[in-house]
Amino acid sequence: MLEIKGKLIAIGGAEDKGTEIQKLMAIHHNLNFFELGILRRIVDEAGGVLARIEVITTASMTPFEVGNNYLEAFGRIGCTNIGVMHIRTREDVQNEEYLDRIEKCDAVMFTGGNQMRLTSIFGGTKLLRIVQNRYRSEEFIVAGTSAGAMAMSNTMIYEGDATKAHLKGEVKITTGLAFMDRVIFDSHFEKRGRFGRLSQAVGANPSCIGIGLGEDTGMLITEGNKMEAIGSGLVVIIDGHDIRHSNIADIPEGSPMSVENIRVHLCAKGNGFLVQERKFVEHMAKETTPVMKDWD
Repeated sequence: MLEIKGKLIAIGGAEDKGTEIQKLMAIHHNLNFFELGILRRIVDEAGGVLARIEVITTASMTPFEVGNNYLEAFGRIGCTNIGVMHIRTREDVQNEEYLDRIEKCDAVMFTGGNQMRLTSIFGGTKLLRIVQNRYRSEEFIVAGTSAGAMAMSNTMIYEGDATKAHLKGEVKITTGLAFMDRVIFDSHFEKRGRFGRLSQAVGANPSCIGIGLGEDTGMLITEGNKMEAIGSGLVVIIDGHDIRHSNIADIPEGSPMSVENIRVHLCAKGNGFLVQERKFVEHMAKETTPVMKDWD
């Protein structure tokens, strides 16, 4: 198996960007959640506040607003070397300036929106090959939130109404950006009730591990295998390797699915999961909780 030197940071969406209300809450509870949050972790993994991070807004239909939000959020952390790429078409992807910037940056971050925009615009392009090669051969960070996280895997959910996800054919799957295989990511997992959606995706592709990412929550993935839960919420792992009964192949479209023996794990901050070994790890991180300080 090829050793992967880079890291993936898959985020479930709505990550804390350090708003004034959130910072006031942090002061009240004597914890700086913003400094310990997901965006801070991206910066630290990329090499610190001087790292060059390129934010790619392709998935979003409001790219300038989204780009400005991230410039402001990273700026609060102290970063001054953040770029934004408003790539809207396959013609834009060929822009030599973008290719040069991707070659030189320390990390890229794909924003939320529509994951089909990411796959249809970047699929098969030189820019995507550069990101894939750098991720595999260098200490390079690829982060993505919401749609940007869902597109990271080789198998990608692109559509599926949560209220109908128990019916065969209601969950649509295609090929993602292929930074990681053997997994399927889903985002906004708890808030939008997507357990049935990810379960159908895993039931139809039981060789894959389903990773349901809660909001302001993510997985930091090293070596293409070791996953550490980060952020304030929950990550749900759905493992279909030991499925016994499944009717998915035999029932007509629109019929309820029936699956036996899907395994489910719940990961909070600091917990982890090994994809290849299909193993829950209680203490993936050295510290699972912030250090509490006494008031003066």
